[in-house]
Amino acid sequence: MSLHALYPGSFDPLHNGHLDIIRRSSRLVARLTVAVLYNPLKSTARLPIETRLAVLREATAELPNVAVETFEGLLIDYARARGAHAVVKSLRNAADFEYEAQMAHLNRQLSGGLETLFLLAAPAWSFVSSTRVSELWRYGADVSALVPEATLKVLRAPKASPG
Repeated sequence: MSLHALYPGSFDPLHNGHLDIIRRSSRLVARLTVAVLYNPLKSTARLPIETRLAVLREATAELPNVAVETFEGLLIDYARARGAHAVVKSLRNAADFEYEAQMAHLNRQLSGGLETLFLLAAPAWSFVSSTRVSELWRYGADVSALVPEATLKVLRAPKASPG
């Protein structure tokens, strides 16, 4: 069986921690779909969904087994529809583990067997989150060491809103 995994998230904005997990997990599976959650009821998005998809596609262009898509609704329904066998989640700390373990158990039970693969965040990125990147950007900090070039171009664009 060739393993197809999903790496779900908002990626708002994409940062180097995300990209590290994408690269590392793409070496472990035959196909990786980066699944950007679209929630039309959520008005707190910093970047439009189309921008996030474009940034992810540019940042992962050199990874032939990585696709970028958007989904809404339950992850288990999306996984079933796409024929995915597993979900990739990154763990930065114990709080991430507590939350993600609960979600993994629920997803596995409700789906009839969808597995979750946990990857520890690389130490260099264990403190980085989209919220912190946006906060730093909003206050004028240089975030170039925290995000890939594709994200930086969008943040530096005149129409970009730091959140």
